[in-house]
Amino acid sequence: MSETIDNKKKVYFVTGGGTGGHIYPAVAVGNALQKEADTEKVYYVGNPDNLEKKIADEKVFDFLPVSITAMPKTMSFDFIKWGFKLIGATAKSVGYIFKYKPALIFGTGGYVSAPMLFAGVLTRTPVVIHECDAIAGKVTKVIAPYASSVSVAFESAKDDIKSDKIHYNGNPVREEFSTVDRYHARQKWNLKDKLTIMVMGGSQGAKKLNSVLVNSIKNLFKKYDIQIIHQTGLKNYDETVKELKKIYPEYTENSQYIIRPYFKKMYLPMIASDIAVSRAGSLSISEICVSGLASILIPYPYAAADHQRKNAKEMEELGAALYLDDAQCTVESFTEKLEELINDTQKMIELQNNAKALVKTDATKNIVEQIKAVLNK
Repeated sequence: MSETIDNKKKVYFVTGGGTGGHIYPAVAVGNALQKEADTEKVYYVGNPDNLEKKIADEKVFDFLPVSITAMPKTMSFDFIKWGFKLIGATAKSVGYIFKYKPALIFGTGGYVSAPMLFAGVLTRTPVVIHECDAIAGKVTKVIAPYASSVSVAFESAKDDIKSDKIHYNGNPVREEFSTVDRYHARQKWNLKDKLTIMVMGGSQGAKKLNSVLVNSIKNLFKKYDIQIIHQTGLKNYDETVKELKKIYPEYTENSQYIIRPYFKKMYLPMIASDIAVSRAGSLSISEICVSGLASILIPYPYAAADHQRKNAKEMEELGAALYLDDAQCTVESFTEKLEELINDTQKMIELQNNAKALVKTDATKNIVEQIKAVLNK
């Protein structure tokens, strides 16, 4: 049964998922829309088996499930099956539009957002999209010509998008990143006021980063007076700890080393750090910049359209990060890059300042204003 909606109030759909890079910008905009006086309700549309369901529940969004998987990379029977899934998911999304009558659909790209964005175009519901990466994804490229407004996180993404309504906003970042400073973030983890390095692999974790750190950590602590915060990813935690016990069994007695599968309040360890070693997803880069970190970016080589490499290369060209290719990421090269920053404070500060300079503090606000402008036409 349809809900009765006050004509003066608006319903919004936000969609995007699979990884934090698509989820958190959608959540940030959704949260901002919830605070608008003329908003009736914001629904989050995503895959119920993915991370977006958990995060949407935590952020108190009503969740509308649409099951879809990533498009197979080759033409095969699986591709045909996926095509039927997409048609079914789009039909279900059309049903949600008829039931809840959203004033506008906001999507952050990626396969999870595809059914609802396609449904928006088919029903002539206004659509606004945000491209999180330096190279536009397939969904963004297909939807952009029909979208009422297109937002991009990186200026270089404009080259791949056919639209005359593009706005360069940067990535919306969670509000929590502006609630604490480095000193107090370290206090919360009982860390000392000294050089702190965070190694992280994005919301999914990264085996390569875990392995090179585990195999170099004993020597790093022997050589330098540092602190290390290590996020392994949920699925890699047990394997990483097993490897640690073989190579560096005394890690449990080292209060300067914090290892966790996942940080629910990710902003705290990031703000507590000086240097980040990370994959190059758009969300990770945005949060590195807003946290004011010098970074070593090691892009995941199998990311769609190789977008992580493009993200990392752009950061390197802007003097805001060091780049290390995954194929060349050995214990030796990893240690060399890290020592380049540990031993050169000026270089570290330069990267930190350049990263901070890239922050678009009004990204969320600007996107909401663009959404409002679409509705006021």
